[in-house]
Amino acid sequence: MTGPGRLERVSLMNNPLYLAIDQGGHASRALVFDRSGAIIRTASRDIETNRKGIDHVEHDPDALLDSITGAIDEVLNVRDDHGALEIAAAGFATQRSSIVCWDRRDGTALSPVISWQDRRAADWLDPFRGRAGEIHERTGLVLSPHYGAGKLRWCLDHLPAVREARDQGQLACGPLASFILFRLLRERPFVADPANASRTQLWDFRKRGWAPSLLELFGVPTGVLPACVPSRHRYGTLDTRAGPLPVEVCTGDQSAALFAFGEPCADNIYINAGTGAFLQRVTGKVPLYSPQLLSSVVWQSGAEAEYALEGTVNGAGSALRQVGGELAIPNDQLDALVARALVEVREPPLFLNGVSGLGSPFWRADFQSRFIGDGNAVEKLAAVAESIVFLVQANLDEMTKCAGAAARIVISGGLAKLNGQCQKLADLSGIPVERPRVEEATARGLAFLLAGWPAAWCAVPGGTRFPPSAHPALAARYRRWLREMEI
Repeated sequence: MTGPGRLERVSLMNNPLYLAIDQGGHASRALVFDRSGAIIRTASRDIETNRKGIDHVEHDPDALLDSITGAIDEVLNVRDDHGALEIAAAGFATQRSSIVCWDRRDGTALSPVISWQDRRAADWLDPFRGRAGEIHERTGLVLSPHYGAGKLRWCLDHLPAVREARDQGQLACGPLASFILFRLLRERPFVADPANASRTQLWDFRKRGWAPSLLELFGVPTGVLPACVPSRHRYGTLDTRAGPLPVEVCTGDQSAALFAFGEPCADNIYINAGTGAFLQRVTGKVPLYSPQLLSSVVWQSGAEAEYALEGTVNGAGSALRQVGGELAIPNDQLDALVARALVEVREPPLFLNGVSGLGSPFWRADFQSRFIGDGNAVEKLAAVAESIVFLVQANLDEMTKCAGAAARIVISGGLAKLNGQCQKLADLSGIPVERPRVEEATARGLAFLLAGWPAAWCAVPGGTRFPPSAHPALAARYRRWLREMEI
């Protein structure tokens, strides 16, 4: 994989610093990195997720923006040995499939931030199942309510303020990233980068622009969507307490995480496991097609684009939290109990994990989660943790069919801290699992992109390697789990 844009900008500062803003499902983070990848400062502000039933998942738009500006203000106001910071550039990485509608005159939000986890449009999409193959070929995405088209259509159909703004020619809508840029940058740009535009399911991932046939199919007016621009772009100016900063990169959270360790290797499968678990394998400048996986643009600079195969497990950390809540386990005890369960429980029951809807390779929005077999609370947590490994393995099976065997798995994210989870993944897949010592994969990858793909990007010392071992009981449970999933 080559680095388009690597030499596009040469800073005049001896040690340039970069502000990476990571807007995720649970918090907004602002981190300052130097050109070697070292974290200089960090700040975080939590955001609230509003759940209305099992299908409606939202954030308050203004509270989300406040969390971003609060984190930025905090990280740039810290008094320490570094003194005043001279930031060369800033960038954003955001939740990819979340959408917003707003008034293009003043940026007033006309809808909630409808989360990537939201599935309210599942029934509305049913009539389009006959076109699912065509949609997949055009967008790289399997037809799913998790993506933006159905959510945007829901807003147009159900929110009077959105319809009124459309009728008056003042409606703007699209990815969360576009709303953030519009509201926070001085120039009020109305643009969308490839990683975020693609998750609307209205974007042609080969032509890298809105697909007129899909806009017509889903009934989304062309004029309400932002202009398509590359990942590296002169987005505008972010006014901060450290002065005005140029925003030069915008991308999706998972696309950024792929670059946390520098230039990705085509022999690796990269997994970022947090609320969901996302698998990526770079394929270079030519996209590969798999009927059960996604094809994504992970980086574009100028006319050149880099692609990856991608798998999505929706119920990762979210599944552990949901079942932990049902078992009345306090949040502050959950991680330790899961770690214990992975080590102590030898024969857990099976958990058929449809939390937040089944993603790849199954693609069932309405799948009912359930246990097969009995167990106490610890045994059930072990079953949920193991179900995440099984879902990841099902995606690895599909990736191997399409792209051949991988040499290693590189894992990051909150769930990667669980040694037992990493070892089970290595044992089941037969592939070594490497866990670099990095806790902010999305922000670190964004900083690498902001810095222009520097050759001096340092590996983080102190990582852990999990070599595979024979585990016939685990392999047998996986085969039984697949049968129960009716695959």
